Amino acid sequence: MSVEDEATTEQQQAGSVDADTAGTPKLRVENLTKQFGRIVAVEDVSLDIRPSEVFALVGDNGAGKSTLMNMLSGVHEPTEGQIYKDGQPMSFGNPSDARNNGIETVYQDLALMDDLDIATNIFMGQFPRAGFGPLKVIDWDETYERAERIMMDRLGRDLDIKTEVEFLSGGQRQLVAIGRSLAFDPDVIILDEPTSALSVDATRLVQDTIDTLADQGITIVIVSHNIESVLTHADRIGVLFRGSLVDIKQPEETDLEELNELMTTGTVASGRLDD
Repeated sequence: MSVEDEATTEQQQAGSVDADTAGTPKLRVENLTKQFGRIVAVEDVSLDIRPSEVFALVGDNGAGKSTLMNMLSGVHEPTEGQIYKDGQPMSFGNPSDARNNGIETVYQDLALMDDLDIATNIFMGQFPRAGFGPLKVIDWDETYERAERIMMDRLGRDLDIKTEVEFLSGGQRQLVAIGRSLAFDPDVIILDEPTSALSVDATRLVQDTIDTLADQGITIVIVSHNIESVLTHADRIGVLFRGSLVDIKQPEETDLEELNELMTTGTVASGRLDD
């Protein structure tokens, strides 16, 4: 290969990388609005979420975070606007529609069964089965093998999958709920307040798990009040105020004070813009 050909190849490779970086968003919402009677919970929100990105949605109580999350996860249908996934328009009538299109949600309450073990919680309602026709029964060996692969290979955690959930720490319970979402093989996971009420060590465990999933190519959307946590682990932070998206910040370009100001007032004092 000549020097000129090598240079051309390098330029093409560089162009390909740039195209991938600036390519089709994993999720896109355009002019999304949700009304409940006369109450406008989310108004005219537009944003892009990139592949493999950790995108955080923050805002005060009543800012519209949960409503926006519920539209992305199929709980609520938008009053107006459009959701796109991988460039394709989507219409979710229920959470199963979102799941069938690769979007899983882990809610704050986790919905785990304390008296059942890790593997059973992960595959509850979707157990691997063996046999033929109506004679199919739960394949427990496959259930435990697949649960162990999820915990070890996907989450990198050596937990005894036969441990009942009631004996797990808060961080470990969060991992089980994330493991359950991975059983559906999503490429987008929405996490509702994933570090709420967790200890420092448990918070670190969950944060490390989020980084691991992003490294595997999964797009993560975090809905959180924990500003310090998202400043450390999010790639970008969208701030909602009274149903509107008022700004999107990169962590290195903002701080706790500015984000709190945006969350509580919807604007930033002009003096801070000169800092």
